[in-house]
Amino acid sequence: MWTKKLTNLNRWLVLLAAVLMIGVYFMPMWYISLEAPQYPEGLSMYIWINKVSGGTDYDLQNINLLNHYVGMKEIVSSSIPELLFMPFVLLYMIIGAVVTFLLPRLYMIGLGIVNLLLVAVAGLADFWRWEYNYGHELNPEAAIIVPGMSYQPPLLGCTQMLNINACSLPSAGAIILFVAVAILIYIIWAERKLYLETKGV
Repeated sequence: MWTKKLTNLNRWLVLLAAVLMIGVYFMPMWYISLEAPQYPEGLSMYIWINKVSGGTDYDLQNINLLNHYVGMKEIVSSSIPELLFMPFVLLYMIIGAVVTFLLPRLYMIGLGIVNLLLVAVAGLADFWRWEYNYGHELNPEAAIIVPGMSYQPPLLGCTQMLNINACSLPSAGAIILFVAVAILIYIIWAERKLYLETKGV
């Protein structure tokens, strides 16, 4: 079954997945928000595939100011090496989808799903490690020191850190990748269903 050629509709769905993944270059992957009494309007930060930006022109600057008081390192795109090669990892996925469109075999869809899931798991694990390091590796000479306190934002959801409520949620880019994986899973389901029908199962 895995060597069978894709139906024409599913072949075009592969190309749709590739086009969707291109959109990840133009949309943030993750969203982090901070609510604190000194910033009642809230602060936000977006993590893109190749950079980190604030929700407004001054949000990232103000987040780094808060971080400085408790001894956290400054958040800058250049300090996150993963942002340098992630665009190329995504490009590899897109090229794989285009190759599958040109050479439409079911096993290529399976490889695409495995690759996307591996990248997603590795990306989330690396993001958690990044958050852990930023929240735990504190300057011992910081202006505010609370013994035993760390400031790691949640990987997913919200948490309270002193008087700051921090939330971390997937943004449009992550949702696009989820949709791309869902399309590939649907293709395998549809092709398997058609295969069983032709075999009279």
